[in-house]
Amino acid sequence: MKVRVLYFSVLKDLTGIEEGEVTLTEGATVADLLTHLFQNWPTLQAWDTSLLVAVDQTYAKRDTPLHEDAEVAIMPPVQGG
Repeated sequence: MKVRVLYFSVLKDLTGIEEGEVTLTEGATVADLLTHLFQNWPTLQAWDTSLLVAVDQTYAKRDTPLHEDAEVAIMPPVQGG
């Protein structure tokens, strides 16, 4: 199954891309996707405990299942000013 991943703010800088496509096994969850991303970009793992993730524009938990052509946004914590 393929999902589209969008990277925001500093995460875009760490990966060097704004978006990409990831192929995962059927039944994969947000946690599975993050594990895959951490393998490709180990520097992302430093953000693990504070990452915000949205699937199809709705905030998601790590156990949220993914589906074919899901849009997954990976964001650092929201900061106010």
